Amino acid sequence: MRKTVILTLGLGLLVSLPAMAQLGDVLADFQSYSGDLQNYLKNNLSETLKPVELQSQNALNEATGELNVPNPVAAGERLGDVIILNSISDKFDNNSVLKSTTANNEINRLITRSSVASILGKNGQIRTKIKLQATKDTLDNIAQIAQAADNNHQNFLNDIQKQVGQLSAASIPGLGALLNTGQSDLQLENIKIQTQQSKIVGETLAQTMQTNHFLQYSNLNLANISQQMEENNRSRRVDSSAEAARLLRTTSQMDLFGRKEK
Repeated sequence: MRKTVILTLGLGLLVSLPAMAQLGDVLADFQSYSGDLQNYLKNNLSETLKPVELQSQNALNEATGELNVPNPVAAGERLGDVIILNSISDKFDNNSVLKSTTANNEINRLITRSSVASILGKNGQIRTKIKLQATKDTLDNIAQIAQAADNNHQNFLNDIQKQVGQLSAASIPGLGALLNTGQSDLQLENIKIQTQQSKIVGETLAQTMQTNHFLQYSNLNLANISQQMEENNRSRRVDSSAEAARLLRTTSQMDLFGRKEK
């Protein structure tokens, strides 16, 4: 009777495991993340990329791959090419080449911010919470199944010892089949545990991929910052040269006027 109760407990725990199916659904989780990323991009293009928001959206669409995530390098290059070919400028950047570089960096920064918002935003935190709770529940189920399997195994051995005594297994009818049944039950429970562990491994892989995805954006953004600093330094050098030329011209004119007065 005791063995029957333990087996029932183990089967009840196994039946509850399919409720944790969302833990292994890594594709749906990434699709939710990429959907939030795309929504952020669409809602913030006009704010950060005027007056080229339409060209920026087209560049993002053309650079978006099978995972519904834009390639920031391709998007920046396509937007830059459009700006240069059409000589697009604004009141701050009269030079279309400089405007191209600025827009390229800005679209990369926008993609970086969209990735951050998708992970740390409201929906991203809900996804993370669900995954963490599902992982905890799965680990709890594994622990309970393992404990039930261990108890069942110990009780089974105790029953065998009581029945066997000094006799051989062959002298007790049905004992061999009973041993095989007990071994099969243990193997089944081990398979169930390994199945849940595989889901956790798969989830870890998905999280690692997403982390690497975000790190690539961070690296790209750092490269843009370095490039922007270099351009700012170049701009300051140009301004300094222009100011020096202006002062030289003014000094020459003053000297010329002074000679005329004599």
